[in-house]
This record gives sequence, structure tokens and C-alpha cells, in this order.
Amino acid sequence: MYGHWITVNYRESYNLFAVSGILFNHESPRRGIEFVTRKVTDGVARIKLGLAKELRLGNLDAKRDWGYAGDYVEAMWLMLQQNSPKDYVIGTGEQHTVEELVRIAFERAQLDWKKHVVQDPRFMRPAEVETLLADPTLAKRELGWKPKVSFEQLVHMMVDADIARLRAR
Repeated sequence: MYGHWITVNYRESYNLFAVSGILFNHESPRRGIEFVTRKVTDGVARIKLGLAKELRLGNLDAKRDWGYAGDYVEAMWLMLQQNSPKDYVIGTGEQHTVEELVRIAFERAQLDWKKHVVQDPRFMRPAEVETLLADPTLAKRELGWKPKVSFEQLVHMMVDADIARLRAR
């Protein structure tokens, strides 16, 4: 929050070309393994390659607005090409549950997720944010931006990358 408001403050106080992008979850094969998207795709790859038997997760009902990091980089570049600075929310405007993420990832590897996923209370967050959803209307209208990579394509990309990474070891 501080970064956003200091950007607004400096833009208004010193007439700087400064923009703030409020980016919702942006994912790629480079995402840290500690994030649920990579935890899932890495887990799927390990199970597919016989390196693991199960994947332990928390809340499968949590909803997120996940998009491809490369699309978000394009949005940031477009923000910097405008004649006047403005702040934009960047996201897909679509929600998917963790369970959807899991199902698509396991299907990509031709596995049945129900045989491998264990919902573990240790991974339930005490202060879970149940739903996160962006409203990218302004970015779409003013920047002409829209995500190019679908959620399913993103999950496939990440599963494929994790399988290739583990095979190369």
C-alpha cells in the first residue's frame, strides 16, 4: 500500500510520470515453489515421474484471479506508453478455485488428482482470504490490454515446465 500511495503522492506533488500497477496473482514456471500454483505443478511433475505419491494442500475452495506473468509485463509496458500517468488494476477478471488448478494440472499429466491430493489441516490458513478478483476494466478500456494466455494454458505451461525440469536432473 505504501508503494502505491507514495507513487500517487510524488506524481501529484512533483508532476512526475509515475504509475502504479496493482497486479493480481501473476504466475509462470519461474514462480517460487512456496506459492500454491508452483507447489501444485511441481507436485504433479513429481508424482508423474514417480518421485512422490501425494500432494498435501490446504483449502481447495479458495478462489483466486491467476494470470500469466508475461501478460502482466505487457500491461506494465503499456502503462508506461501512455501520454499521462494513471494507476491500473491488472488481472484476468476471472476466478478459479485451487481445486480447479489441481484438476487441470493433474489432467495435463494424465493423472487422477483424487488419488494423490490430501487436504491437510496444517496448510489451512487461519485468516484465509476466500476470494480475490481483479477488475481490469480500466486497463482493458484505456490500454487495450487483455490477457492472451488462458488459465488452462497457464497451468499446462507450468506443469510441462516442471516435468521438463525434473526430467533434466
